[in-house]
Amino acid sequence: MMENAGHGVADFVVRKFKNLKNKKIVAVCGTGNNGGDGFVASRHLAGYGAKVVVILLGSPSDLRSEEARLNWSIIEKMDSIELIFGKELTSEIKNRIASANIILDGIFGTGIKDEIRQPYASAIDAINKSKAYVLAVDIPSGFDPNTGQIHKKCIMADATITFHRLKVGLAEKKKNKKKYTGPVYVEWIGIPPEAEKGIV
Repeated sequence: MMENAGHGVADFVVRKFKNLKNKKIVAVCGTGNNGGDGFVASRHLAGYGAKVVVILLGSPSDLRSEEARLNWSIIEKMDSIELIFGKELTSEIKNRIASANIILDGIFGTGIKDEIRQPYASAIDAINKSKAYVLAVDIPSGFDPNTGQIHKKCIMADATITFHRLKVGLAEKKKNKKKYTGPVYVEWIGIPPEAEKGIV
């Protein structure tokens, strides 16, 4: 699923921008599966001649799923992708975000529950201040996928690419919602109908 999701994000960026040669693409990733989607997208985008930087807000040892760890280990071996990780938003990370042409928001997926802590809050601020085109992966970080509630800190995306089907929160008709999501696109990632019925 992660491979299909990340590939879908990369395809969207390629369709949108056509020529990615020398474009600075920065994927800002958390330690969950949403970050893993960002790793996969980055791997595919590097093949189009873009200058790709993956920023992991945490340590590789904090990656929470086997899939995310596997995809991190793949991009670790790629000279075409610059990797930066840590639990603080350093001036180096802020500079990478500020100079990006395209930012992939892979900080939080659908699992956000509590108040947004550091370094995530500062990362969201830095992304929102940038002049880059911001694409939210699955859901804008800080946006509640179930209710459409917007946390105090929330990515203001130029577009959102969500997976499998429209999340309830994205479908809600909330005032100002578009300011955070931009247009929302649904990407099919191969979840069979039987999986939802508990058959698979």
